[in-house]
Amino acid sequence: MSSQLISTRQRLIQAALELFSAQGVSATTTRQIAEKAEVNEVTLFRNFGNKHGLLLAVLEESAAFKDLGESLVRRATPPGNVYQALKDYASDSLHALERVPEFVRSVVGEADQFPAENRRALGRGVTEANRYVAQYLATVIQQGHLNTYLPAEKLASLLNGMILGYAVIEFTSEFHELWEDRDDFLENLVELFLHGAMSPSEESATNCLQGGFITTEVADLPASLVHEILQQARKLGIRDYALAYVLFGAGLSATEIISLERSHQIYDTQGYFLQITIPGFVRQVPVNQWILSKRYGSYNNNPLIKWLKSRKDAQTAMFLNETGKPLSESELEIRWQTWSEGLLTPQGQRPAIAQAQQTWRVEMLMRGISLENLSILTGCDRTQLQPYARRAREKAALEQATRLDHKPG
Repeated sequence: MSSQLISTRQRLIQAALELFSAQGVSATTTRQIAEKAEVNEVTLFRNFGNKHGLLLAVLEESAAFKDLGESLVRRATPPGNVYQALKDYASDSLHALERVPEFVRSVVGEADQFPAENRRALGRGVTEANRYVAQYLATVIQQGHLNTYLPAEKLASLLNGMILGYAVIEFTSEFHELWEDRDDFLENLVELFLHGAMSPSEESATNCLQGGFITTEVADLPASLVHEILQQARKLGIRDYALAYVLFGAGLSATEIISLERSHQIYDTQGYFLQITIPGFVRQVPVNQWILSKRYGSYNNNPLIKWLKSRKDAQTAMFLNETGKPLSESELEIRWQTWSEGLLTPQGQRPAIAQAQQTWRVEMLMRGISLENLSILTGCDRTQLQPYARRAREKAALEQATRLDHKPG
């Protein structure tokens, strides 16, 4: 086949795709396609036989969904944030469908008029896209990042089926109230998919909290108690003050704090960050200067910076014990017990060190951070952060109710 013939064929396919997308298959004539491709109709018939033959070529040679699937597979190594990867895939798939709404309407409404060969080509295209999604899911399941009771192929079929179902409903009906908008559909789709058919593995949960614990009950500490603990720590010296400050200002677990090194701090006049480094996983977290509406320093002058500047030793660890050795987790727990001596939570219990991390997460959500961004900062997925989101909503409701109570009647 000559290069001229190949060029003509591609022009016809492209012209057909554009017209099918703009006005549907039935409303498009072979003459229109030929004119758009700048060839005569005889050339179209010689290459494809008829309009349905040309439609078959469009279906078989479109690589849009294959490209989306391949992009998803590439995100499996390393796996990263599974929630975000699936949401991006679903969003990109919808964008691809939204670019050709008339084509989708036409295929849905006229498929029974297509030759069997065309319907089979459509089925092969959907199956190929599904295969890539299944490959991605199989990889993250095999790597131990997700548990599931369904095969990867079935999970992929469910996901793609819901995406296509959304597109068909949106393109063929109006004024329905099935979801608020596109983003609402996407968020609920992936939440349902991950929470209903899959769940984070134990390894993923451990990576999330880095030595903390998984909780469905969030017991954040009230501001007055947090500030009292910080003041108690301050009275014991700059090291204790810095430790308590990092617990409440960066939301780290005890395990993460004792693994910090002096080189893990990054600061300037615009921000102060700590780098959390474990095998195969690195992330950065901000160190907040404002803790529950009270300021504890600046980006280049706060309790942690003062502690590090006071050091005369050559140890690489960020925190040391009284003997000058790296602080252990059990020693940090003892320091916490000292700071919280005589204090009780609203539930009448001694504050637990893990509640500092819970308090930070709830506070970040109260300040307006999204679950997606909190997921990036903590290394947790959205399912693991849902208890914190519920607690933040509860606190916001209580605050609003209190404000209303202060308004004159």
